[in-house]
Amino acid sequence: MKVAVYYSNKDIRIEERPIPKIGEGEVLIRNYAAGICGSDVAEWYRLGKVGRVLGHEIAGEIVAVGEGVKHLKEGLRVSASHHVPCYQCHDCRLGNHTLCDALGKTNFDPGGFAEWIRLPPLNVSHGVYPLGDNISYEEGTFVEPLACTVRGQRKAGFRSEQTVFVIGCGIAGLLHIQLARMRGVRRMIATDVQEYRLNAAKKFGADFAFLSTEDILGRIQEVNEGRLADLVIVCAGKKTAIDLALKSVERGGTILFFALNSPDQEISLSLHEIFWKKGVTLMNSYAASPQDHFEAMEIIREGRLHLKEMISHRLGLDEIGKGFEMVAQAQHSLKVLIDLTR
Repeated sequence: MKVAVYYSNKDIRIEERPIPKIGEGEVLIRNYAAGICGSDVAEWYRLGKVGRVLGHEIAGEIVAVGEGVKHLKEGLRVSASHHVPCYQCHDCRLGNHTLCDALGKTNFDPGGFAEWIRLPPLNVSHGVYPLGDNISYEEGTFVEPLACTVRGQRKAGFRSEQTVFVIGCGIAGLLHIQLARMRGVRRMIATDVQEYRLNAAKKFGADFAFLSTEDILGRIQEVNEGRLADLVIVCAGKKTAIDLALKSVERGGTILFFALNSPDQEISLSLHEIFWKKGVTLMNSYAASPQDHFEAMEIIREGRLHLKEMISHRLGLDEIGKGFEMVAQAQHSLKVLIDLTR
């Protein structure tokens, strides 16, 4: 089978590997579609993992079922989680499923950018989501990123009467915009460095979208009755985005840190200003639990979001290097999808 092996953002090699053999409690998936995530091109995060098959936003068909698997069958169209919690540890019992040690130890074999994928027993038990008849494979690749979005807004205490400000209008930001709009958000404001993505933000539900070079605080207050944002969602990993978030949140508001940040990234923070004077809540969200995936599945099944319209490019596996380049440049692409049937 063909796989795409990561060595750097500019060095993705198509290699041949044997189709994985499954054992007891495992399943084999014929992978049909895989999305390139922003985390896939974060080189500081990936360079210690070179020679690996990346990819975790997948959808395909179960073609083989191992002994002991009773709840799944051959021919079932599914999406799946690459990381799953154990549901038994202290963190899981407290509801902190994405802090579970098992989350970092479970994965696809060999990865999502492969024609066939073996799912280990824990993934089979807790991380397989039937698509049903009305969710396409393309839409199935959005289950994981949408689940992360669902979890983030729940943790941040999203309420429809809020004014929400999204910093960064890549796929994560656009999913937050769509989800908040679906839930009846009072006012949605967005910013980005690219006009292309600001136009996408307006298309998918932002009431106002401003270039980052503008007087952002002034523009927010201008369109928001003199107030700043009640909920700020940071979907860009740069320090400038974090600094803007700290300045643009209203008294009593919440900042949700959603984007990946490099380990050497530090900020200066006035605790008096943020906590005692403004009463701001700082919140992060990482990954998603199986329950978040099931909630995302229902939203997709109901057709409440415009997911296919977010796919800007469809490429074959042999073209994945071009896809990584587009996602890394973050200029004139939104969701780049790898079609493994080509």
